[in-house]
Amino acid sequence: MLINLFFTLRKYQVPVTIRELMDLLGALQHRLAFANMDDFYLLSRTCLVKDEKNYDKFDRAFGAYFKGLDDFQGLLQALIPDQWLRHEIEDLLSEEDLKLIDSLGGLEAFIAKLQKQLEEERKAAEEAERQRQQQDREGKGDQEGRGEGGRGKGKKRKGRRAWDQRQYKNLDDGVELGTRNIKMALRRLRKFARTGADDELDIDKTIKSTANNGGLLDIQMRPQRRNTVKVLTFFDIGGSMDAHVKISEELFSATKTEFKHLGSYYFHNFIYESVWQDNKRRMSERIPTWEILNKFAGDYRIVFIGDATMAPYEITHAGGSVEHWNEEPGAMWLSRFTTLYDKLVWINPTPQETWEYSSSVGITQELVEGRMYPLTIRGLEDAMGVLSK
Repeated sequence: MLINLFFTLRKYQVPVTIRELMDLLGALQHRLAFANMDDFYLLSRTCLVKDEKNYDKFDRAFGAYFKGLDDFQGLLQALIPDQWLRHEIEDLLSEEDLKLIDSLGGLEAFIAKLQKQLEEERKAAEEAERQRQQQDREGKGDQEGRGEGGRGKGKKRKGRRAWDQRQYKNLDDGVELGTRNIKMALRRLRKFARTGADDELDIDKTIKSTANNGGLLDIQMRPQRRNTVKVLTFFDIGGSMDAHVKISEELFSATKTEFKHLGSYYFHNFIYESVWQDNKRRMSERIPTWEILNKFAGDYRIVFIGDATMAPYEITHAGGSVEHWNEEPGAMWLSRFTTLYDKLVWINPTPQETWEYSSSVGITQELVEGRMYPLTIRGLEDAMGVLSK
């Protein structure tokens, strides 16, 4: 079972090695995770992932491999196909990994050790399941007597599994652009002024002043010429936007270099009552949208970047968010932005010819008064032209 998980992680490009796999096996032998899928998920991620940038890849691989297994007992019943295992080891493992297996007593000993561990865990899980069922029977009356809770009545909603709570990665503002034209398009949105301290050499005034002083050098300084345009960007992250991460990173990187007065935020699917600036803390460090509307004046340019592809009720209805209960529909929040900020556009990374087939894209276009543009060079130029007027 762990070998199959190992190869699944390799398939999803998680850089895991036999050394990390052995660490996980050792942790399981010491009962650091026992009969609980969430505990096993956290333990395996700790042992197998050495860089947090790979957390999202790990979650997708973990979810794909354990799809349909909702309890630890079902997990432990997975079998190791020996012939397939040998074939995969020959094809995928490096010479260093194979040498490590040899040092453990060879492939047969390695497989036997895993199978023994599986059998022990299976028996322990059966006992844990028996005890859990006994506790459920004893507490059944209390469960039936509970009243309303959460977002509705009746049956208690099953919590989302930890690996399905995708840990999105922050966009990288250091990414080198695949094409310089994106930066050139953004430069249409420029309004320069000389601000700040005198820290730039003024060659013309230095020459003139030196000449007036009979040839004695008289250096003249001036403030740097900076782009004074103020911009707020809101990036849709996760879900269907996974397919557009690269181009979003390129755009994010370009905005960081082109605009001095820049604020960048993330949202998922649509704008609601809160946004965030760090995807690793998106559940704990939210920024109220009202705070942004009250903090930044109407002279800011607003740029939303997202595919606007979702169920229409996610925009039009309260409670439409796929991640939390939103008291007010997303359409109301976007309308507040368009009311306060005259300069607002929506950049869509999906091909423009496909927009007519999505009702949610049509709704979003109507909310931004038609100011939706494709994430192409021409689309960016048109969007920047609207924001610069």
